[in-house]
Amino acid sequence: MLGQKLSGRYQIIQHLGEGAFGVTFVAEDMQRPGNPKCVVKQFQAKNTDPHTLREARRLFDNEAKILEKLGNHDQIPRLLADIQENEEFYLVQEFIEGHDLSEELPKGKQLSEAYAIEILQHILEVLAFVHHHEIIHRDIKPSNIRRRQDGKIVLIDFGAVKQISTQVVNYQGQTSFTVAIGTFGYMPSEQASCNPQFSSDVYAVGMIGIQALTGIFPSNLPKDSQGEVVWRNQAQVSQQLADIIDKMVRYDFRQRYHSASEALQALRAIAPSRTKAHNQTTVISGSSTVTATTPTPQERSPTKFMIGLAIAAVLAISIGYWYLFLGSKPENFLTYANSNVGIKMKYPQSWQRRDIDNLITGELVAFVSPKQSDADKFQEKLTISVEDFSGTLEDFSDTSTKDIIRHLVKAQIQKPSETTLANKAAYKLIYTGQDGENNLKSMQLFTLRGDKAYVITYTAAIDNYNDFIQTAQTMIKSFEID
Repeated sequence: MLGQKLSGRYQIIQHLGEGAFGVTFVAEDMQRPGNPKCVVKQFQAKNTDPHTLREARRLFDNEAKILEKLGNHDQIPRLLADIQENEEFYLVQEFIEGHDLSEELPKGKQLSEAYAIEILQHILEVLAFVHHHEIIHRDIKPSNIRRRQDGKIVLIDFGAVKQISTQVVNYQGQTSFTVAIGTFGYMPSEQASCNPQFSSDVYAVGMIGIQALTGIFPSNLPKDSQGEVVWRNQAQVSQQLADIIDKMVRYDFRQRYHSASEALQALRAIAPSRTKAHNQTTVISGSSTVTATTPTPQERSPTKFMIGLAIAAVLAISIGYWYLFLGSKPENFLTYANSNVGIKMKYPQSWQRRDIDNLITGELVAFVSPKQSDADKFQEKLTISVEDFSGTLEDFSDTSTKDIIRHLVKAQIQKPSETTLANKAAYKLIYTGQDGENNLKSMQLFTLRGDKAYVITYTAAIDNYNDFIQTAQTMIKSFEID
């Protein structure tokens, strides 16, 4: 359908994906100023006999009305049009800029309890609105939850309309469905038997919480002889939150919270202060700004640069002697070399070197500046990371920017600038933000070679950023990639 114009208005420009229920495209609305993007979902009836098509039209009309009603919520895409052409069915919905939640839940990465509480609450808040309208989503999973550019989550891809693709109508006009709607791992047993409940959605949300806390995909989690998910031994979690999640994912749907609002109420009761988010203004590029819903410092989940900040705190060792000595003698530089990834860098002898080799974050080593006085609460540091990455410098810049926005409080990011690193084309990001009580400023440079990204990050207290910036730049200039 690429290049075709649907209903004389929506021009298909990109294929997004396809599955058992149909195909999804990105289109441009040629009748609106600026031709804004929208999402077109094409549903195909399993059979094209008159009985099936008649029932498909009825279902499609009903579901379009439902989506029209739900689209009044700010965190559910608006329905722009429902179209029936050539015995095929199309929904046109608002295009949501941002990323889906699966990017925040990488395999093997255990996120904080505060993050789990926050994301559970945000999903349940939207889902409570859906349940209030007597609607079951049926396909809650990370890829159907998008993080909008303002930081809010948006619930997409409601499963009810997918009945169009799975129905069979007999000669008496009775409808049955050939495939359970949902996704393995997030779909409970009663839904797999084509008997979804409101608590089926609650189960799926609970499994997302378990995934965040354990770093394990739901389909890979074991179950006991009663069919209950075994997960607590894989997570660092409080008894209160674990009990709530266990109730959300009970095998017997009658033992779960009956709706999203009940689960939400239980979550708010255990940690009302930790689950509140507040708005921050984040500069992305130039003079443009967006308002992002950012967790408080206690809520933020660990990220590559946040783990690095924690390492810097652990490495806060007083070396005032070296600071005094520097004033009278020129700095001596040592050489750091890592043959496994083929890199070298010179670093001041007075800086503390700590090898990290973190397989999750890609951080290899951190160099921490000497403590200048007893009042020096945050010592400057420079880290080197090497990560697997397939894409362009622009892609990596976007990924880094999203990571900063998502997890650094009051993040302000200057527009990326072109530079060089190890005699290769590179990008530089300079950004500020809060880490607990510390107001920090960072400079990050990154370049690509093959399927690897080489990242160097200098971080300092914002008031002391210039104290060692020349030293950091000397170190960066000495960086080599074999």
